Amino acid sequence: MTGRIIAIGDIHGCHAEFSELLQRLELQPEDQLILVGDLVNRGPDSCKVIDLAREHRAISLLGNHELRLLNYRKSNDTAFLKESDEDTYRKLRPEDWLYLEQMPLTHYVEALNTVFVHGGFLPDEPWQKQPASVVTRIQVIDSEGRPRKRADAEDSPPWADLWNGPPFVVYGHTPRPEPYKLKWSVGIDTACAMGGHLTAYILPEKRFVQVKARRKYYP
Repeated sequence: MTGRIIAIGDIHGCHAEFSELLQRLELQPEDQLILVGDLVNRGPDSCKVIDLAREHRAISLLGNHELRLLNYRKSNDTAFLKESDEDTYRKLRPEDWLYLEQMPLTHYVEALNTVFVHGGFLPDEPWQKQPASVVTRIQVIDSEGRPRKRADAEDSPPWADLWNGPPFVVYGHTPRPEPYKLKWSVGIDTACAMGGHLTAYILPEKRFVQVKARRKYYP
């Protein structure tokens, strides 16, 4: 491993912030960019985000927002779609759908014993075998050990609080005002689309670089 590994949290269509962050990172040819899912929806231009990801040879992981769009496209079942998804769905080009279809669930870097994922993992099962329905959506773990959304199980602990590694996990999905740093994980969704920041986490130096959202794009 010669270059840096740079993970970026949920971009959600915020192409201007993504572009500014890329400039600040001063990417070198040997660097590897990893986007931890939810490139699309909510912000102003999902297509421009995908273009930038392509241009910089990013490894883009599957998030719950990409999964929702893909499920709707396969099934035409509107149960998969939220109102805020419809605009993205109409604008995505054939090459964008191809890009979404090829997104892996996880990316593991052996040299750092670190795995990148959108949502997270259940702590008592092998991480490699957990399905998209878990790893793109988990935020907390309820009293019966089930993966849940924060809003649906408010008193339940974040999955990361129960994760004792290895591997170390870098993830997004759960928006917070600051990166959520624990011994065996770091959450880097800092709510850019909601007026927060877009965060990059740089390895092996374990440094954060952030840009402030230009405005609040999503309530």
